[in-house]
Amino acid sequence: MSAVTVIQQLPDEKRVLYALTVDQYHQMVIEGILPEGEPFELIHGQVTRKDRSATGEDVMTVGEHHIWCVKRLAKLGPEFERLGCHIQTQQPVSLPPFNEPEPDAAIVIGNEDKYLEKKPGARDVTCVIEVSDSSLNYDRTVKLPIYADSGIPVYFIVNLKERVVEAYSEPQENGGRYLKVERLAEGESVRIPATHGKGLEIPARKLLP
Repeated sequence: MSAVTVIQQLPDEKRVLYALTVDQYHQMVIEGILPEGEPFELIHGQVTRKDRSATGEDVMTVGEHHIWCVKRLAKLGPEFERLGCHIQTQQPVSLPPFNEPEPDAAIVIGNEDKYLEKKPGARDVTCVIEVSDSSLNYDRTVKLPIYADSGIPVYFIVNLKERVVEAYSEPQENGGRYLKVERLAEGESVRIPATHGKGLEIPARKLLP
């Protein structure tokens, strides 16, 4: 298995780290090196365990509010199907060469049958959604540039700590940022995009436990 070498300068020495490609990551799952279905994702070529915990809790746990919010998002499935999309929760979005995150939700164009032989990529999704508590800073500073560079049109962070939905749009590819940023409080509406200019508008409070 070949790898791309990345040099990281540590305080007292240089170490050589190996950045896995998406294909190599898939091969590790096929060979049983990584257990399929576990909450791992590939971020900048490194296998990372998703943080779904509440602030102050063990990072190996999943926060109750996080669970509630993902279930609430999943219930939107039938409405997106009528708009020519489907919603997937905690499943991969493939962003080669070095990223395959598993956002808490993604709106994927077409039905599930379209993806029997492949994972959805950036061009297949209208938006991705992360539910953030203890992972808030990570989702803003690590995940956001990946999604923007990949050209994913809209990125939502359901910010459980501050009880707002952060909406990022107008991605700057190779710039690692979104030009438009909104913070939507409980009394405001969130427009989640579907296909052909359509979308689903829901009150932000329905996504906040």
